[in-house]
Amino acid sequence: MSIEKVRDFFRKFNMEERIKEFEVSSATVELAAIALNCEPARIAKTLSFMVDGKAIIIVTAGDVKIDNAKYKREFKTKARMLTPEEVKTLVGHAIGGVCPFALNQEIPVYLDDSLKRFATVFPAAGSSNSAIELTIDELEHVAAPVKWVDLCKDRPGAD
Repeated sequence: MSIEKVRDFFRKFNMEERIKEFEVSSATVELAAIALNCEPARIAKTLSFMVDGKAIIIVTAGDVKIDNAKYKREFKTKARMLTPEEVKTLVGHAIGGVCPFALNQEIPVYLDDSLKRFATVFPAAGSSNSAIELTIDELEHVAAPVKWVDLCKDRPGAD
């Protein structure tokens, strides 16, 4: 089970007990925000794309969307999200529980600057009813990103 892979992953950081499991779904940003009683923006949304025939992960704040022009500048290709089947096979987590931890293979992870405005965020933890609260420094440490990127459209109401 994917959540068990994530729990094992966090065991090496002595953080496995911080994983929260819910009796309700947390499979979408909106549902996760309700389950966690937090603003949707603080949900760390993990997106899976295909670049040059390989899967990549991009983690963004819950209230933003990928800007296609910024994506193309960064990756030199048009954004193509993985299908649900590809996500399960290549990434190792099913849609709704995708996170940047305990991945099936060496998948590059990118963290979007949209996350930096929060003290803590809540990425999923491998299932459609789990999450873990992490500081931005902790997220960076455990996700081991290739780099921080600016791939999202400007937030509504942002300066």
